[in-house]
Amino acid sequence: MEKTEAMVIRVADFSESSRVVTLFSRDFGKIAAVAKGGRRLKGPFEAALDLLTTCQIVFLRKSTDALDLLTEAKLISRFRPPGRNLNSLYAGYYVAELLSGLTEEYDPHPVLYDQATLALQRLAEDVDVRPVLLRFEMVLLREIGQMPAVDRCVACETPVINDPQSPPESQRQFAFWVSSGGLICSNCRRPEFDSPTITAETASLLTRLADPSDAVPELPMDRYSELRRVVTPAICHVLERRPKMFRYLPL
Repeated sequence: MEKTEAMVIRVADFSESSRVVTLFSRDFGKIAAVAKGGRRLKGPFEAALDLLTTCQIVFLRKSTDALDLLTEAKLISRFRPPGRNLNSLYAGYYVAELLSGLTEEYDPHPVLYDQATLALQRLAEDVDVRPVLLRFEMVLLREIGQMPAVDRCVACETPVINDPQSPPESQRQFAFWVSSGGLICSNCRRPEFDSPTITAETASLLTRLADPSDAVPELPMDRYSELRRVVTPAICHVLERRPKMFRYLPL
């Protein structure tokens, strides 16, 4: 038997009374388990297995490839978007989609778990979902080892300098070369690498967003499109598809 705190990121009916539940736990990473009686209103889980609930769970870890067995789940908190704010609701679903698609079973990431729960807490408030999701996406990419290189050109190693006192030539534009996982400077760009560019200041914001110990920086409205020029293709590249929730989000 194992005990941990976990977030429900996917639920599917298994039989007339049971469910298969995918959870992202703080101590064990992603877990897929059968919850026998999970569909009953008065069952052993007390309606704690709804999507995006946070629970204290007990499960029996299988030694084979079979699904684990969830034996207990006590509700800690339930995700409740404010009013009829569909942006917050869909943003919460997006967090679950990324955790389900980009994490591995039994690969724990306590920092990522804490950031996911923090993201849901902020999305439950009446806030702009865009900076919340940008912070979560960048921390996720960093935690799973897919953080784009935004501090240098991946071709020539020229550093990205964001210093107002630096000469103009150091404040160059950089494009995101998704197949190589980083920025490429104007000197190294080729027609086949043509893509929208970002400034050194935007690259600095991406670095700060990926650091969970740093406060979420203030993001000027005119920076969102530049930030998404890196974050969106990076997420799609690692996920190997466009996230389903993108169509519903104001990104």
